[in-house]
Amino acid sequence: MPQRVFVLGATGTIGQAAVRALLQRRHEVVCFVRPRAGVRGSLAAQDSARLLPGATLRFGEVCDRASLVRDGFGGECFDAVVSCLASRTGAPREAWAIDYQAHLQALAAAKDAGVRHFVLLSALCVQKPLLAFQHAKLAFETALIESGLGYSIVRPTAFFKSLSGQVDRVRRGKPFLVFGDGTLTACKPISDTDLGDFLADCLYDTTRHNRVLPIGGPGEALTPRQQGEMLFGLLGQPARFRQVPVALLDAIIAVLGAGGRLMPALAAKAELARIGRYYATESMLVLNPGTGRYDADATPSTGQHTLSDHYAALLSGRLSVERGDHAVF
Repeated sequence: MPQRVFVLGATGTIGQAAVRALLQRRHEVVCFVRPRAGVRGSLAAQDSARLLPGATLRFGEVCDRASLVRDGFGGECFDAVVSCLASRTGAPREAWAIDYQAHLQALAAAKDAGVRHFVLLSALCVQKPLLAFQHAKLAFETALIESGLGYSIVRPTAFFKSLSGQVDRVRRGKPFLVFGDGTLTACKPISDTDLGDFLADCLYDTTRHNRVLPIGGPGEALTPRQQGEMLFGLLGQPARFRQVPVALLDAIIAVLGAGGRLMPALAAKAELARIGRYYATESMLVLNPGTGRYDADATPSTGQHTLSDHYAALLSGRLSVERGDHAVF
């Protein structure tokens, strides 16, 4: 049955995919977005409307509880909330404001609006929390589980967008950069479309209700070295790699951390460097708590779009990606 769905984080690429999937399933979709949304506020209200055809848009500030209640929910009833909202950088202050506090306010407003089910886009990396944004996400996951509402907490692996940073670099004839030997980590990349479908189906698939749901894309897990080999193969060139020692990241973190005791701006950069190190050394796969090892076979898969297809579309010019704060290289 069609439902009335309130969506947060709709202007991000995954949010857009989730909205499309919800509309395809004939749900009534209301999106709450900032008047200036997107990367560095690049989207005006009319731009957001063009990105989300078929949805009703309401404008306000998600971190302002009064705006969320007044301008977003507006005293109306909804069946479900789907949140793709996330901090852009993962910096501590932003993470606690968005990944925790804004969601906590949305949860309270959702209860008042009669919402029965809350679908949350979280992240697989929270299973081994070492960083501020991971602790913020976990804190809200706990609040949601204990709220009494039905929930589906979706923890995806790596996004195609996050793995697109070296396409232009390789196309220009430069080597593919890897940390260590390029086999320290692995992931099952998932497309925005496949993830959007998975999120939308959480509304009616009762096997996904009241569960934490790790999910990856189709196919085998890929290491960074395999991603580079795939990219060179599509270009018809021999693979070339440049190895970056993890110790270099450790040195950068140490310098920024020491400077951060005197300058808050350096402390924020140190946290961003820690985030980079985390993704350079930790796989985006299900973690076996018994062995402490990441397990590709235990990581569920969904969808039909592959990273190879995505790379081919980027190389041909059929697709472009605005990575924003996902840019690393």
